[in-house]
Amino acid sequence: MNLTESRWLPVVLLTCSNVFMTFAWYGHLKFKSRPLLLVILASWGIAFFEYVLMVPANRWGNSFYSATQLKIMQEVITLVVFCVVATFYLGERLRWNHFAAFACILAAVAFTFLPKD
Repeated sequence: MNLTESRWLPVVLLTCSNVFMTFAWYGHLKFKSRPLLLVILASWGIAFFEYVLMVPANRWGNSFYSATQLKIMQEVITLVVFCVVATFYLGERLRWNHFAAFACILAAVAFTFLPKD
Protein backbone atom coordinates (compact mmCIF):
# COMPACT_ATOMS: atom_id res chain seq x y z
CA MET A 1 0.00 0.00 0.00
CA ASN A 2 1.20 3.48 -0.90
CA LEU A 3 1.75 5.64 2.19
CA THR A 4 -0.31 8.46 0.64
CA GLU A 5 -3.28 6.08 0.61
CA SER A 6 -3.33 5.83 4.40
CA ARG A 7 -6.22 7.34 6.38
CA TRP A 8 -3.75 8.13 9.18
CA LEU A 9 -1.13 10.01 7.17
CA PRO A 10 -3.26 13.19 6.98
CA VAL A 11 -3.78 13.08 10.75
CA VAL A 12 -0.03 12.72 11.36
CA LEU A 13 0.78 15.51 8.90
CA LEU A 14 -1.90 17.77 10.40
CA THR A 15 -0.46 17.16 13.86
CA CYS A 16 3.11 17.91 12.77
CA SER A 17 2.02 21.01 10.86
CA ASN A 18 0.16 22.28 13.92
CA VAL A 19 3.26 21.95 16.07
CA PHE A 20 5.04 24.31 13.66
CA MET A 21 2.10 26.69 13.46
CA THR A 22 1.62 26.86 17.22
CA PHE A 23 5.26 27.82 17.67
CA ALA A 24 5.01 30.30 14.81
CA TRP A 25 2.03 31.99 16.47
CA TYR A 26 2.91 31.68 20.16
CA GLY A 27 6.57 30.70 20.52
CA HIS A 28 7.72 34.30 20.42
CA LEU A 29 5.79 35.09 23.62
CA LYS A 30 8.82 33.86 25.57
CA PHE A 31 10.97 36.43 23.74
CA LYS A 32 9.05 39.65 24.33
CA SER A 33 12.23 41.73 24.42
CA ARG A 34 13.04 40.85 20.79
CA PRO A 35 12.05 43.37 18.11
CA LEU A 36 8.62 42.75 16.63
CA LEU A 37 9.92 42.64 13.06
CA LEU A 38 12.40 39.93 14.03
CA VAL A 39 9.72 37.71 15.58
CA ILE A 40 7.42 38.28 12.60
CA LEU A 41 10.15 37.11 10.23
CA ALA A 42 11.00 34.16 12.46
CA SER A 43 7.31 33.24 12.62
CA TRP A 44 7.05 33.34 8.83
CA GLY A 45 10.06 31.04 8.59
CA ILE A 46 8.50 28.57 11.00
CA ALA A 47 5.11 28.81 9.28
CA PHE A 48 6.71 27.76 5.97
CA PHE A 49 7.17 24.26 7.40
CA GLU A 50 3.56 24.26 8.58
CA TYR A 51 2.44 24.80 4.99
CA VAL A 52 4.83 22.16 3.67
CA LEU A 53 2.98 19.65 5.85
CA MET A 54 -0.57 21.09 5.79
CA VAL A 55 -1.00 21.24 2.02
CA PRO A 56 -0.22 17.55 1.39
CA ALA A 57 -2.24 16.58 4.47
CA ASN A 58 -5.31 18.23 2.96
CA ARG A 59 -4.65 17.03 -0.57
CA TRP A 60 -4.11 13.39 0.38
CA GLY A 61 -6.65 13.52 3.19
CA ASN A 62 -9.38 14.66 0.80
CA SER A 63 -9.30 11.14 -0.67
CA PHE A 64 -10.82 9.89 2.59
CA TYR A 65 -12.35 12.90 4.31
CA SER A 66 -14.43 15.85 3.17
CA ALA A 67 -12.90 19.33 3.38
CA THR A 68 -15.20 20.01 6.35
CA GLN A 69 -14.00 16.89 8.15
CA LEU A 70 -10.37 17.83 7.50
CA LYS A 71 -10.96 21.32 8.86
CA ILE A 72 -12.68 20.16 12.03
CA MET A 73 -9.92 17.58 12.60
CA GLN A 74 -7.35 20.31 12.14
CA GLU A 75 -9.10 22.50 14.72
CA VAL A 76 -9.13 19.75 17.32
CA ILE A 77 -5.50 18.91 16.64
CA THR A 78 -4.67 22.62 16.94
CA LEU A 79 -6.32 22.79 20.36
CA VAL A 80 -4.55 19.69 21.63
CA VAL A 81 -1.17 20.94 20.41
CA PHE A 82 -1.88 24.40 21.82
CA CYS A 83 -2.82 22.97 25.23
CA VAL A 84 0.47 21.07 25.39
CA VAL A 85 2.50 24.11 24.31
CA ALA A 86 0.61 26.49 26.61
CA THR A 87 1.13 24.19 29.57
CA PHE A 88 4.68 22.98 29.09
CA TYR A 89 6.31 25.77 27.05
CA LEU A 90 4.46 28.90 28.17
CA GLY A 91 3.76 27.68 31.71
CA GLU A 92 0.04 28.45 31.62
CA ARG A 93 -2.48 26.54 33.69
CA LEU A 94 -5.55 25.14 31.96
CA ARG A 95 -8.78 25.56 33.91
CA TRP A 96 -12.17 23.84 33.92
CA ASN A 97 -13.68 26.32 31.44
CA HIS A 98 -10.93 25.53 28.92
CA PHE A 99 -11.81 21.84 29.16
CA ALA A 100 -15.53 22.63 28.86
CA ALA A 101 -14.85 24.59 25.67
CA PHE A 102 -12.74 21.73 24.37
CA ALA A 103 -15.60 19.30 25.04
CA CYS A 104 -17.90 21.51 22.93
CA ILE A 105 -15.45 21.34 20.04
CA LEU A 106 -15.22 17.57 20.37
CA ALA A 107 -19.01 17.47 20.12
CA ALA A 108 -18.71 19.44 16.86
CA VAL A 109 -16.30 16.79 15.58
CA ALA A 110 -18.79 14.06 16.41
CA PHE A 111 -21.52 15.88 14.49
CA THR A 112 -19.22 16.35 11.50
CA PHE A 113 -18.52 12.63 11.25
CA LEU A 114 -22.15 11.47 11.62
CA PRO A 115 -23.58 9.63 8.63
CA LYS A 116 -24.72 11.89 5.78
CA ASP A 117 -28.26 10.52 5.61
